[in-house]
Amino acid sequence: MKFRKLSQLVLVSVLGLAVAMLLAACQLVSIDYIYLTTSSSNSSAGSEGQIQIFAADGASGALRTGMPSVSSGGQNPVALALTSSYTSLYVANQGTSNNIVHFVIDTSGNLTQKDTVTGYGKPVSIAVNQAGTYLYGLFIQGSGAGSAMLVAFPLASDGTINAAAALPPTVLLVPGHTGDTLIPTQVTVLPTNAAVYVTAYDQSVYNPTGSTIPGDTANPGWIFGYSVDSNGVLTQVGGGPLEAGVEPMALSADPTGRFVYVADFASSQLIGYTVQSGSVLNFLLSPPTATGKEPDAITIDPRGLFVYVANELDSTVSAFSIDLSTGVLTATVNVANGFTNPTDTSPVAIMVDPSLGRFVYTANYSGNSVSGFILDPIAGSLTPTQSTPYPSGPQPTAITGIPNGNHNVQSVTP
Repeated sequence: MKFRKLSQLVLVSVLGLAVAMLLAACQLVSIDYIYLTTSSSNSSAGSEGQIQIFAADGASGALRTGMPSVSSGGQNPVALALTSSYTSLYVANQGTSNNIVHFVIDTSGNLTQKDTVTGYGKPVSIAVNQAGTYLYGLFIQGSGAGSAMLVAFPLASDGTINAAAALPPTVLLVPGHTGDTLIPTQVTVLPTNAAVYVTAYDQSVYNPTGSTIPGDTANPGWIFGYSVDSNGVLTQVGGGPLEAGVEPMALSADPTGRFVYVADFASSQLIGYTVQSGSVLNFLLSPPTATGKEPDAITIDPRGLFVYVANELDSTVSAFSIDLSTGVLTATVNVANGFTNPTDTSPVAIMVDPSLGRFVYTANYSGNSVSGFILDPIAGSLTPTQSTPYPSGPQPTAITGIPNGNHNVQSVTP
């Protein structure tokens, strides 16, 4: 009897050790913390939005819920921006809040709310320069002349927004049509810190849900470029904005600062530009590149080799390789799905993980989820990650991420 009990004890110990070894072998190693803005799960008026935090597994790209969600500091969060040091996160909130909120990020990815900026209208997009010295906010306020404006906020070394020292707003105007209502859509900064670019469309001539001004002959879509001097002052380059299709919804600059790409929501295409001397833009020699239906978000991998576009209407991601000498784009093929990479419903934001540059994630507004893909580092094609899509809070709108721990970060130094 004693021998039998001893045998049972040994068997249990062996099985326990085997299970422990199996769990250790299968333990997820988080390489990134992913931040996702969502609406409040509380439907009552005045409820604040949320920042949901996921951990990304380094082997599979699968996401799991990390720390508890935190308030975005206002209603209806719509945009996120990070410092290049990954120590500060900024959130733009709309609704009755209309603010930009600063969060400090600790070494475990936790967020602590710090300071807030208000008083400039409804924020639609934000970006931080590579040096971490300026936060650029894109706002809409009213209609007609002055409806769209860009504001540069100096940042302290700890990421605090120095709202009192903000430079005077730069008003976006279309030459010859200065009284038109412009709808700003996105702002981005060259990795060299030398220039800021903004997309906007003229609602006075293009308004799918409302009226336009009869006889107004302005081009609908525009991209504005501004050089940045040592004091942060913005000066428009090239003598004025360049045409950018019909409804430019998003833009991104490659890591070398040589190319800028704009996603035209209405025409379902990408428009490419080269960055010339003095940060002046010029059209690529190639014509615009077709995307999926209604592209509204764009990202470029950290190595500057591939472009990925989230298409809201057909719920796909378009993937392109970049010709490094010309900037011309070529669609990459997904063996399983051809040129399409299905997501959950209505992707409105997209990112490439910053640690390894191996995973692509989309925020799916109507799907209430995040879709994940594994990025082929050679071909740029995408395959779904394990168990994608990952449930999220309601109506996610923006997504970004930081490396976790001592991982090699994939990047190109301009």
